[in-house]
Formats: sequence, C-alpha cells, structure tokens
Amino acid sequence: MSDLGLNKIAGALLATGLTVVGLAELSSLVYKFQPASKPGFVIAVVADSGGGDAAAADTPPDWGTVFTAANATAGAEVAKKCQSCHNLESGGPNLTGPNLYGVEGRKPGSHPGFAYSSAMTDFGGKNPAWTYDLLYNFLKGPQAYISGTKMSFVGLKKPEDRVAVIAYLRTLNASPPPIPAPNPAAAAPAAATPPAA
Repeated sequence: MSDLGLNKIAGALLATGLTVVGLAELSSLVYKFQPASKPGFVIAVVADSGGGDAAAADTPPDWGTVFTAANATAGAEVAKKCQSCHNLESGGPNLTGPNLYGVEGRKPGSHPGFAYSSAMTDFGGKNPAWTYDLLYNFLKGPQAYISGTKMSFVGLKKPEDRVAVIAYLRTLNASPPPIPAPNPAAAAPAAATPPAA
C-alpha cells in the first residue's frame, strides 16, 4: 500500500473522530442536562390502618336473605370467566379444572377423574361439603384461602359477583343444598355499620 493510501485511511479516521466529538459538543449545547429535582416518580400508597371495617364488610352474607334477590343470570355472565378452565355441563369432562356441575354440596377435592392438589384434598378432609360460605371465601381468592391449590385464578373481588356466581352454580345442581333460613340478626349489624366517609 502506498503512503498516499495510508494518509487517506488516517485522514478518514481522523475526520470520523472529529465528527463524533463535534456532534457530542453540539448536542451538549442544544440539549442541556438538568438533573431532576426529585429523582423517580411519586407513588401514593394507602396504608392499611388495620381497622377491620373492610374485612368485616366482606364476610359471607345471610344466604337466606341474599338468595331471594340474587341474579343467577348475572352469575352466568360472571361464570364465563370460569369456563376457560371448568366445564359446567352435567356429565361434562374435566378440563384444566374439575367439572363444576353440582359442586355445591359436593366434598371438596372429590370429583372423579381429576388430579387435585394435596392442599385441596387436605381441605376436603376437613370440610365434608362445599357450603355457600366456603365457596364465597374460596372465590374471593382461591390461593389465599387454600394455600397450595392449583387454581391460579386471582378471584372475584366484588361480593355481588361471588353471590351471583354461587346463585348460578345452585341452578347447576340436581339437588342443591337447601337455602338457609333468613337470619336478620346476622344481617342487621352489617346494615347498621355507617358508610365510610
């Protein structure tokens, strides 16, 4: 290679270096760096006061009272979330989860042909049947209620959705458990609680 070729290569490298340095200086003139006065974003966190009002408000309802007004049709709509994993037809196959036809009154962890988690079979050993109260609490947050269950669904956060689904599941049962007699004494304290301001 001739000296002229080496000079051209050196000149090109020098020009490239000068261009990069020049652009860096030019951009620092156009875009001035100003450090943030407060680093990051402020995220408002509401601390749980532990007052217990929220927990008391989300206890199982008086079934004898709520079933008279429960909307099973609305429950069928909410239950569409369940149908991605559960079959709701009589005699239908198990899917990712067990068939839920006739679940109310059935022993937890006992549907034939489904491989339940040990947590669910242990729960079934302690509870002879799915009651309305057990279903209500389980549907609120399955993994929080039965630690170790295979059911990964986050749960139904609205109490009215849980009541509607339980009313709908009751229609999917040839012999559902009887509706308990209304207990106004249990419902009265919840109704007497003043609304939060």
